[in-house]
Amino acid sequence: MAKELLKGNEAFAEASIRAGCEGFYGYPITPSTEFLEYMARRMPQLGRAFVQAESEVAAVNMVYGGACTGKRVMTASSSPGVSLMMEGISYIAGTEVPAVIVNVMRGGPGLGNIAPSQGDYYQMVKGGGHGDYFPIVLAPASVQEAIDYIGLAFDLADKYRNIVHVIVDGNMGQMMEPAELPPMRELPKEPPDWAVAGAKGRQPNTLSSIYIDPADEEVTNIRLVKRWMEIEKNEIRFSEYLMEDAEFAVIGFGTAGRVASSAIRTAREEGIKVGLFRPITLAPFPKQQIEEISKRVKRILVVEMNSGMMLDDVAAVVEGRVPVEFYGRMGGVTPFPDEILDEIRRVANNKDPVNGNARAEWIARLEKIVEEGR
Repeated sequence: MAKELLKGNEAFAEASIRAGCEGFYGYPITPSTEFLEYMARRMPQLGRAFVQAESEVAAVNMVYGGACTGKRVMTASSSPGVSLMMEGISYIAGTEVPAVIVNVMRGGPGLGNIAPSQGDYYQMVKGGGHGDYFPIVLAPASVQEAIDYIGLAFDLADKYRNIVHVIVDGNMGQMMEPAELPPMRELPKEPPDWAVAGAKGRQPNTLSSIYIDPADEEVTNIRLVKRWMEIEKNEIRFSEYLMEDAEFAVIGFGTAGRVASSAIRTAREEGIKVGLFRPITLAPFPKQQIEEISKRVKRILVVEMNSGMMLDDVAAVVEGRVPVEFYGRMGGVTPFPDEILDEIRRVANNKDPVNGNARAEWIARLEKIVEEGR
């Protein structure tokens, strides 16, 4: 199919439909609202379920109910809305049913603003809800990738009976880019054998997240951990750019990684051998690949649109083999390529942090940048 000029949220929504989404339940919140608005038009046209719930809490519990029927169901929201969904997300995980949740992240904490951010990293990657569960987290960096990975998200959710989060920042939800939509998939004719979808001619299925006996709960948790170990083994995804001969590596996800690629091209023109490693699966995290990078580069610069959340995961993998530096913008501010270029130059000049604390040195530099009005 030919490429079209598509707006992020609407492209993501249409891609979800073409991936076989049969139920969308949501509540409007900027900067994800166009996703819901698009689904409100398209889903009824196709005879599929759309409900604007009375709240995010109601929406995620509708997702829970729809997931139990074996249908492909989803919701889309933004940071504080997803926070409200966390109890229901934990129930979905505990019941072991598949669901896709899109988070178009905005500035925070609190109500914050409607500007783009990556400040939900901890919430999405580390679970967010209560208990021992492990969501798969995909982080696309373009409208085309978001289209492609939403289809992948449904496939992974079904394959592992797991929650899959697709996280983007508000930039990607609002931007327009040329992209190609996939063909419409056929909907399955029969529900999966575990689904609650009528029991004529068979024993009824029971789906629940409640295990009163702690021994039974532990058995369930063992099953979830073993499933996650299988996901870690088979579902790592990442992208590399100019890493073949790199002496310095920039690590960033989503928009931050995409902006960094522009700075890297300029740095290469200046003779700095720097490359980009961009995790696509933030969970499972590409630990082995980052460990290998740390054995062949001089320094690593982590770039994020938050206070250094992925930084902690990178540093834990690197284990001090090489210095790990950091640059981030917060509160809905997107870094410019020239800011990241300045940081690449600094790292390439081997300027050690004064106190060896990447986050402390970064915040001191950022305060100066903000004061200068950049």
